[in-house]
Amino acid sequence: MLDETFDVAACLAQVRRDDQAACKALVEHLYPLVIRIVRAHLPRRVPEEDLVQEVFMKMFRRLSQYEGKVPFPNWVSRIAVTTCIDHLRAQKRRPEYRWADLSEEEAQVLDAVTRDDHEPDPASATSARELVSKLLDTLGPTDRTVITMLDLEQKSLAEISQITGWTQTMIKVRAFRARRKLQQAFKRLQEREHP
Repeated sequence: MLDETFDVAACLAQVRRDDQAACKALVEHLYPLVIRIVRAHLPRRVPEEDLVQEVFMKMFRRLSQYEGKVPFPNWVSRIAVTTCIDHLRAQKRRPEYRWADLSEEEAQVLDAVTRDDHEPDPASATSARELVSKLLDTLGPTDRTVITMLDLEQKSLAEISQITGWTQTMIKVRAFRARRKLQQAFKRLQEREHP
């Protein structure tokens, strides 16, 4: 959590005068926020620290664009989310998984969920997370971000709007469409298992 006593305005004034100590203090203050966003939306094959560093480089590069209309941490959050989405887009991967692509544990979890006759074993939580990750990989970057924030992180529409700058209506529509795409990907997996 961010330190409420930290004087962002005073620190920004010093940063704009090229005070390196202020730059370091600002990064240390914002690091918990940025790392949390990066970890939640980390593209595959991108080290989290590299992405965090890129977010801070963009923040400093765009500092002259900050007008103070929104709180500074929210402005930085938007940069972090956008950076993650950009990396997801750059991968240009929207794989379509087949049943054979799943590990044995993931297949068991999927089979248990589709049969509805019993709950998956709690020990298979890791396999379930991996399966969810694979299904999320079938979504585009923006849809994946919306579903992650809304359904996995349990953020409110207002929080997501504040972090991303998107309207609540846009978030609802994207979430609806993304959930439909996830259902279709899930059905395709089922059909491949039980033709």
